[in-house]
Amino acid sequence: MSDYLVALILGIVEGLTEFLPVSSTAHIRIAQSLLGIELEDSFWKMFAVVIQLGAILSVVVYFRNRILEFVKSFLSLRSKTSNDEGSEEAAKWWRHPLTLVIFSFVVTAIPCFLMDKLIGENLEKTWVIGLAMLLGGFAMVWIDAYFAPKAHTDRIEQMTMKQAIFIGAAQILAAAFPGTSRSMATIAGGQIMGLSRPAALEFSFFLSIPVMFAASGFKLLQFIVKNPVEIHSQQWLVLAIGFVTSFLVALAVIAWFMQWVRSKGFTPFAIYRVIAGLLVLLLLR
Repeated sequence: MSDYLVALILGIVEGLTEFLPVSSTAHIRIAQSLLGIELEDSFWKMFAVVIQLGAILSVVVYFRNRILEFVKSFLSLRSKTSNDEGSEEAAKWWRHPLTLVIFSFVVTAIPCFLMDKLIGENLEKTWVIGLAMLLGGFAMVWIDAYFAPKAHTDRIEQMTMKQAIFIGAAQILAAAFPGTSRSMATIAGGQIMGLSRPAALEFSFFLSIPVMFAASGFKLLQFIVKNPVEIHSQQWLVLAIGFVTSFLVALAVIAWFMQWVRSKGFTPFAIYRVIAGLLVLLLLR
């Protein structure tokens, strides 16, 4: 099969699964195996990181107006706080969405950096991925059914620091056990802490920006230093096809997913996870 077609297929898989709570890592690993790609091949390892960056760029583009709005209000609060530190603006600063995203990111980033070796080892264990998909599916069904009716935070502007820290901690689970899904962990963590489905999903998207840029950037830098790859013109085109495809598909998925969640729950994705996890474990046997 042509490398260009492989890049197109993997870009589609990444774009479809990165922000759905079904684990893009699991799907990329399985797709690579089915396409006959050597999982240890240096170029295709780098390719998987590059297409992930394409997917995360789609979040920035889709939410560009909301991001700009948050940045402006954040800077406005900072200037007011510096002039009057005991003011009401100081309290608002601590509950600003950007502040919450930053703290949630820090809660995730430090433990994940320390667990980098464990994360790398589990990425090579298909049974870990299959089991995480299976158990994560059951957890999603229960969490969505039990906590969705009890939601009391409808917008991320209403969130507290406690909620943000818990969501960041939940994301560590996804990093340590590939197949759990970063999206699933943050959405489920948000629901447990009282966020509505749309609020949990939106915060998950915003949190994905620093987390995924940092994780993908670190992996790419680490990879280039340890495994320098000489890329020729054909491979640059393969990378470009995967990146652009992932970006465009992910952009469409975000728009669709935001609308879906407002009227329906996460149960269909949970059922899919259970079936996919069982298939992976059965194939391993």
